[in-house]
Amino acid sequence: MTRRRPMKALLAALALLGAAGTSLAAEPPCAKEAVAQAQKLLAWHSEGDDRAAIEPQAKALPPLANPANKAQKLHVLEVTGHVYKANYRMRMLYAASPGPCLLMGQEILELSSF
Repeated sequence: MTRRRPMKALLAALALLGAAGTSLAAEPPCAKEAVAQAQKLLAWHSEGDDRAAIEPQAKALPPLANPANKAQKLHVLEVTGHVYKANYRMRMLYAASPGPCLLMGQEILELSSF
């Protein structure tokens, strides 16, 4: 039994390091705004269904070029949502500017096959 203790201690230490690493990860710019906007978008899309819920985090995706000006970039943040048995992917497009978060566009897509 004494041989297993060092392995258990090592696994516990690795688990703590992994948890600390995920909690220290920086939140993408405008993430809180994207989550709030996704909640509004899903509520509108589902016509106020009280089963609508979103995941509490936003995932940063690679930036896109602004279609109106290719020299400008847009930050893309993705939020996942759910209504009953349906899953949705919502992407919020924000201007890449040093000022406040400026929403430039949004999209919603139901993740299903037909």
